[in-house]
Amino acid sequence: MNRLFFHPKMLSLPPPPQPPPQRQAMATPLNQIVIAKQAMKQQTSAPEVPYFRSRKVAKEKPILIRQPRRTNPIVWCSAILCLVFSLLLIFFGVATLIVVLAIKPRIPLFDTPAAALNVIYFDSPEYFNGDFTFLANFSNPNRKLDVRFEYIEIELYFSDSLVAAQALQPFTQRRGKARLVAVHMISSLVHLPQNLAQELQKQVQSNRVTYNIRGNFRVRANLGLIHFSYWFHGRCQLEMTSPPTGVLLARSCRTKR
Repeated sequence: MNRLFFHPKMLSLPPPPQPPPQRQAMATPLNQIVIAKQAMKQQTSAPEVPYFRSRKVAKEKPILIRQPRRTNPIVWCSAILCLVFSLLLIFFGVATLIVVLAIKPRIPLFDTPAAALNVIYFDSPEYFNGDFTFLANFSNPNRKLDVRFEYIEIELYFSDSLVAAQALQPFTQRRGKARLVAVHMISSLVHLPQNLAQELQKQVQSNRVTYNIRGNFRVRANLGLIHFSYWFHGRCQLEMTSPPTGVLLARSCRTKR
């Protein structure tokens, strides 16, 4: 039998290899390192590009300084005229207010002291003709203001139906003075409703005819350079005897603005 003999040195075995450290086990592959480095370069370089571009654009754009434009002389003239006109309006408005509050102007008075009914006759049951004359009394009760009657219109009514109208010429009335004006009213073929025509015939037969006078006036009050205009209205109701010798029996007049 063959016997194996081992040398003492041959019995010692080499030590087992030690395991690699944990850091080497988590080593990153080379391709990931390259990709990570490229991404970091892009992140660091990306904001730099618009920064340098914006600086270049800012350097390339020139700064424009606009010179102030001169105002047209026509605009200045118009503004000055408007200012002067506004000041004049304010001045005359304040002056008029002071005059009104200080003087307290009163409206003129309208009255009819006398009247004559000359003719009333009917051509047909609804058409009549008439002739009527009266004295219009215009008085100015103001002690410090002169007034001018610029528009004078007088209308004659039977009941509420217009039978005659007349306009008078303008005139000036001094302060505290009165003026009498003769007014001649003629009615020619005036149409009246049947009921009013019958009523007028009854009044003629009873020897008492009632007429109404309405006056519309525009007056301008003058105080030196200051003047102002306004409207007022006069109303008179007259009772007369029958024509041809119709005389004034009674009257009632009032004046209002």
